[in-house]
Amino acid sequence: MRRHILTLALFAATTLAAQNDRPVVISGSVQSDILIPQEDEDIGAVTDNDWAKTNTYIDVKAQSQYVDAGVRFEYLAHPLPGYESDFEGWGVRHYYVTGKLRQAELTLGSFYEQFGSGLILRTYEERSLGIDNALLGARLVVTPTTGVRLKALAGKQRRYWHYNDGLVSGADAEVNLDEWLPALKNHDTRLMVGASWVNKKEDPEEAIYADPLHRFNFPEYVNSWDVRATLNHGPWNLLAEYAQKTADPSFDNFYIYNAGTAALASASYSQKGLSILLQAKRSENMASRSRRSMLGTSSFINHLPAFTLDHTYALAALYPYATQLADGEWAYQAEMGYNFKRRTALGGKYGMNVKVNFSYVRAIDGDGSVSPTFTRDRGAFFKWGDETYYQDLNIQVTRRLTKDLKLNLMYMNQRYNKTVIEGEGDMIHSNIFIADAMMQLAPKTRLRTELQYLTTHDDQGDWAFALAELSLAPKWMFTLSDMWNCGDTDHHYYQGLVTFTTGSHRIQGGYGRTRAGYNCSGGVCRYVPASKGFTISYNYNF
Repeated sequence: MRRHILTLALFAATTLAAQNDRPVVISGSVQSDILIPQEDEDIGAVTDNDWAKTNTYIDVKAQSQYVDAGVRFEYLAHPLPGYESDFEGWGVRHYYVTGKLRQAELTLGSFYEQFGSGLILRTYEERSLGIDNALLGARLVVTPTTGVRLKALAGKQRRYWHYNDGLVSGADAEVNLDEWLPALKNHDTRLMVGASWVNKKEDPEEAIYADPLHRFNFPEYVNSWDVRATLNHGPWNLLAEYAQKTADPSFDNFYIYNAGTAALASASYSQKGLSILLQAKRSENMASRSRRSMLGTSSFINHLPAFTLDHTYALAALYPYATQLADGEWAYQAEMGYNFKRRTALGGKYGMNVKVNFSYVRAIDGDGSVSPTFTRDRGAFFKWGDETYYQDLNIQVTRRLTKDLKLNLMYMNQRYNKTVIEGEGDMIHSNIFIADAMMQLAPKTRLRTELQYLTTHDDQGDWAFALAELSLAPKWMFTLSDMWNCGDTDHHYYQGLVTFTTGSHRIQGGYGRTRAGYNCSGGVCRYVPASKGFTISYNYNF
């Protein structure tokens, strides 16, 4: 079947394009990341029989007036460190053909989809985390009338080089009421309401025992539903969403039979010179996989946004937060940004931007104990539990001091519950200070430098980080950095990189050490072991 879909995709795109004025457009990309590893006992870097490791992807897409088609080749037979054991392999596991006719679009093959914020369905690819949970099946998208969008889908979810047996199906509807109500449109107001449903059908006969005499009775069907509304008026943007899932005992939730719930609200204001964001989320027992016994980062049907800031600075990202799907959490985020105008007392000659962000994640009410009937007794909906999971207060100030010098300063205060997030450890309290300077040395020459310091009495103690990045536009970039644990271990994690760009080609070579830790994106994390060696990265888009 998969071979037939791929053949049909390439044949249909070429044939239909030849019959229409619009030609076939071929595009794609190549991405290859290579590590030539070396042992390093000091940091715990080890090697195996592979002299080189690589994650390589080649995407090719064909687009025409009525048909789109695509295929991806992946070479992961000797993957980079830190991925799950069944991540290894090579071949073609992503391919699709999409037919487009008037208000309808039908996709056969592999596809990604998200309903609303993803509380009950989000399939996506994130290569740095090893996530590709695409569905293999069919998806239909219809816009029967102005302002209405309907979706229906069914398929089996990818688990690296296999597909889980569970069948995932669902439907989604969104209605833009402002297209129907002139009073809204005339007042610059957009109102959307939506609803979704997702069903997982999985064989209930898997033999997992609660004790020597009792076997779990798994449901064959697990249903989830979601309702939401967004309101946009001028600079204001409001979102409210609620989702619920029927009992879904799995490894993630210790095989309990409680229903799952998630609710979130978000409000933002954006006007020239001022931005405000307020968010809140409560979730409980919302881990949803296409196979109940799976572990790791893959096989998730849904995704819960973390409502914490994804940091890019090295030490600010040293202790990243991972969303607690099974135990649940209350999560809050508030952010305000303000631009002080040029030629004012605080703005100076070139103006100044100040941004304050605060994130706080707390346990929900209840002690989390499991009853003999494998349920958990939870308390009041709006009541907090006893534990703080994560807290982050950071302030960033960006100011251009001269025409050729721009400075970004950041202070961050963080609380990180290592016991909850990683499974062992204590609460880590830290203060982080960052200075980032960009200097224009010549019309095509820039120098960016970073100095960072993290101070804490917990875990491994203090850290320092320094970076210098010289850019010779448009082709060359040279980077040197060192992250030093000046607390307990006295280890240096140094990196040297050279990047060359020409046209659509980008190649980077380097050498250095990588610290063991967690790589996170949007509250989803993957543990990366320590490594050392030469690295090569190549990217090409056509």
